[in-house]
Amino acid sequence: MATRLVQINMKAHDDAALGRFWAEVLGWGIDSEAPGVTNLEPVGFDYPDPVAVCIDIVASQEPKTGKNRVHLDLASTSAEHQAELVARLKELGATVADVGQGDVPWTVMADPEGNEFCVLDPHPLNMDTGPIAAVVVDCADPREMARFWGGAIDWKLYEVDDDHAVMRSAQGVGPYLEFHRSPDTKNGWNRVHLDISPYKGDDPAAEEARLRALGATDTGIDPSAISWTVLADTEGNEFCLLSPR
Repeated sequence: MATRLVQINMKAHDDAALGRFWAEVLGWGIDSEAPGVTNLEPVGFDYPDPVAVCIDIVASQEPKTGKNRVHLDLASTSAEHQAELVARLKELGATVADVGQGDVPWTVMADPEGNEFCVLDPHPLNMDTGPIAAVVVDCADPREMARFWGGAIDWKLYEVDDDHAVMRSAQGVGPYLEFHRSPDTKNGWNRVHLDISPYKGDDPAAEEARLRALGATDTGIDPSAISWTVLADTEGNEFCLLSPR
């Protein structure tokens, strides 16, 4: 049994407006499964497929406090493309952000609701990922996160050390999932989190039990009000176990 990363969930004061921004950035289509929810995925995409990690933007009036612990890295194909992408993002409403990164070859930006993301400098590993090069999670212990998430999902672990861990789908397509060591501590609920799903035909209860055996914990969410399960990883980052897909 196993699960796979299928999407990220992003909270927003205005889900429709933020959805339009990210759809323009990524060149993706927009849909909505319910009021207050904006779904983004590549045009013609057959969900779920590891070639892309989709985005659900969900309305929430909770304020953003501090830097997000989960963010997106956008791919570029050349120095010229990186500069053009940064310029286009500014026109769409993004701003350059300072999160203490210092002098780095990538550009840190924030979307119109302040969610941080990076526009990466060109790198051979990111040439076949699609517009999202990586989903990045800040953490205290990348080795422990690699252990937990390596058991939670069926993605392949490419590298791990004391400062970072890198995973990618078992099919070797789509964006990477990266865990970067950070001195920042988790403060409140994450405004951006991971959503995982069992494979079609698998038992969700068995998957939940397996995740708990790996170290997942409760978050205090009333399970009777939702059709999915909200858990937290070993560093307290919330994630959702969706229905089998």
